[in-house]
Amino acid sequence: MIKSLSYRPVIFTALLAGVFIFTGCGSINTTGVVKDDVTLSGQTKKLEEAGSQYRGPEYTIAILHFDNKTPSRTIGVGEAATDVLRTIVKQSGLEPIVLTKDEMKQQERMIELQQTGAVKTGKKNAAEGFDSIDFRISGSVTSYSELEESSDNLLTQSKNHIARVQVDYALVDVATGRSLLSESGVGEYSKKTSGVLGLGAKSTADQALRDGALRDALTKAMTKMVNKLNSIPFQSRVVLVESNNVVIRAGTKSRLDPGTVMGVYRPGADLVDPDTGRVIGKREKQIGEVVLTQHQGDNVSEATIKSGVGFQTGDVVKVLR
Repeated sequence: MIKSLSYRPVIFTALLAGVFIFTGCGSINTTGVVKDDVTLSGQTKKLEEAGSQYRGPEYTIAILHFDNKTPSRTIGVGEAATDVLRTIVKQSGLEPIVLTKDEMKQQERMIELQQTGAVKTGKKNAAEGFDSIDFRISGSVTSYSELEESSDNLLTQSKNHIARVQVDYALVDVATGRSLLSESGVGEYSKKTSGVLGLGAKSTADQALRDGALRDALTKAMTKMVNKLNSIPFQSRVVLVESNNVVIRAGTKSRLDPGTVMGVYRPGADLVDPDTGRVIGKREKQIGEVVLTQHQGDNVSEATIKSGVGFQTGDVVKVLR
């Protein structure tokens, strides 16, 4: 009996050493790799599937810097959301451009001056937006939280760190000012750490945890936006009118075939919601049709007038279905 008892400390020491070797001498083992864009919901795969089905024009999408409206004003969450969304937009087959709020304020100020007559409209009407941009995405991060779940097993301890985020977003048609999609969505990401009880399983502030939750929420949002863009016909603007020909912003990126018939529309007055006072779109009137004849590079195409008169630079062009 005495001899048997003398082995117990040795066995325990060996077991403890084995645990140290298994866990990397108390170091933290982590599962969940944000940089590889892995989400709990499998939403990345869904976006890839939606993106592979997207066969529309290679639109240019303006991303306005996301507002940070989290109750605790989580540091950097708005900037992180903007950066993550820019990557997702690019991956989905669209061209992102990030705009600051100052740039938007300058445009809004120009619209105000032109509407009051203080500044003449001339060849450029500020209310028509940025000519090189087809749609814009705006939004805000409204909540962000992290929680921790722990589990102890004999000599080891594991913790599951979970981040959850909520974002509000809107997809707006720049040509008409109409909101095509306006929703709120949530995202979640987790990271598991493990180590020897009392010696490991510690985790400091981890930006990757936050970015993973943002990527999950914004990937879900982008999937819906891709599906929405797939459902609407191609649209652009008239760049130049020459006799019976018009030049439109399209090109090979439009993925339109010669012979495609498009309607030409004249943007009218703003449509204002009487309850909120917000502009929800523009009144449009079809003034004719054109037929695509050829592309002149990536972004420019020529068309001949099929019907209608009085076409002007800035008129909206849409594929007729």
